[in-house]
Amino acid sequence: MASGIYDATWGRAFAFGYDFFFARAERGGLRELRRHALSRAAGGTLEIGAGTGLNHDLYPAAVTELTLTEPFEPMARQLRDKAATMTLPVEVVEAPAEALPFPDASFDTVALTLVLCTVPEPDRALAEIARVLKPGGRFLFLEHVRAEEPGLARWQDRLNPPWRAFGHGCNCNRDTLATIERSRLTVEHAERGRIPKMPPLVKPMLIGSALAPTA
Repeated sequence: MASGIYDATWGRAFAFGYDFFFARAERGGLRELRRHALSRAAGGTLEIGAGTGLNHDLYPAAVTELTLTEPFEPMARQLRDKAATMTLPVEVVEAPAEALPFPDASFDTVALTLVLCTVPEPDRALAEIARVLKPGGRFLFLEHVRAEEPGLARWQDRLNPPWRAFGHGCNCNRDTLATIERSRLTVEHAERGRIPKMPPLVKPMLIGSALAPTA
């Protein structure tokens, strides 16, 4: 009941203001980081947690079909509006990352940006990503993550509960690289950095790719 009230009130407000909340960071360089993260997408591509569709016009020409999933209806509504402006064949599906409604080995590429921080069960989500990727398919990611600096990491731990309430489920202290490494995916490349113009709690960044099992 409480979560339903939260989604119906602050959740809807958060979805409505999502693009505004990110506008400063997008102008400061986050948009180009997104473009870089997605630059190796090719073939049939799935984006998980596509939100309001901030990535919709950043995919390279090598993508032949695009499927966008988003579990939260107020976000999905905005996503559909952006998807309607694309020339690429696009399908929007309301589904959580932990239960993707697609057969095994469906996609050449799976991508997500700033999503694993919010997914309730990231290990299950990564198992689903490995399942729906074709053998040797590529997983592309851009995430804010737990800081390597002990001092900032401690603050992330202390402030995670209020941050999660503000960010509609976003966790600022997840060690996402470790989560990917213990999945069935094999990390191909991982680079750390800073997301520009973001609050210190969510500045530490991880960008990279991983491969699905070949058999």
